Amino acid sequence: MTIKDWPASERPREKLLERGAEALSDAELLAIFLRTGVTGMSAVDLARQLLADFGGLRPLLEADRREFCRGKGLGDAKYVQLQAVLEMARRHLAETLQRSDALCSPGAVRDYLSAQLRHRRREVFCCLYLDTQHRVIAFEELFEGTLNAASVYPREVVQAALKKNAAAVILAHNHPSGVSEPSQADIWITERLAKALELVDIKVLDHMIVGEGEALSFAEQGLL
Repeated sequence: MTIKDWPASERPREKLLERGAEALSDAELLAIFLRTGVTGMSAVDLARQLLADFGGLRPLLEADRREFCRGKGLGDAKYVQLQAVLEMARRHLAETLQRSDALCSPGAVRDYLSAQLRHRRREVFCCLYLDTQHRVIAFEELFEGTLNAASVYPREVVQAALKKNAAAVILAHNHPSGVSEPSQADIWITERLAKALELVDIKVLDHMIVGEGEALSFAEQGLL
């Protein structure tokens, strides 16, 4: 039985139109992206198989070109299509954040930073530069490290913030291990950066660590 033979209420496209994208399972959302199945498998069956093979939706979405194209029914065309979709999502989040006060939109900040950093396999340290009204000026990746560490230089962070004419910053980095709890090194470098930036009247509003779950906020944890 093909998807066309299913009751209309159970077909992924019709279900999305009737109940919204949030009502669909990972397999149903992926099936819409795939559009068609392969011989002997509907798009939904293929989606379920791919999710099982990759270990879930996130590993599939974050797979590099070589890994992705090894998947059944996938190839360069699907890879290009997926990368375009992911980049549009990141740009949408960036535009949403730029239209708001970062302090009044902690959810938007988390979503944006997670979209930028969660897929990275190496540790990356970044700054979100803000003006006097706490609106976003720019986002910049400053340092990239190994799988578990990035060397962060306060002088370079200060220089970059001054160059952007920032009044405040939100620091961020990812933990490729998936564990978002801050290490002693994370706490130490945050204190050093806050003191260095304070000397030039730039305030550190937060430091977020992106791991597997929700990004951890130093401000919310009382670490700033």
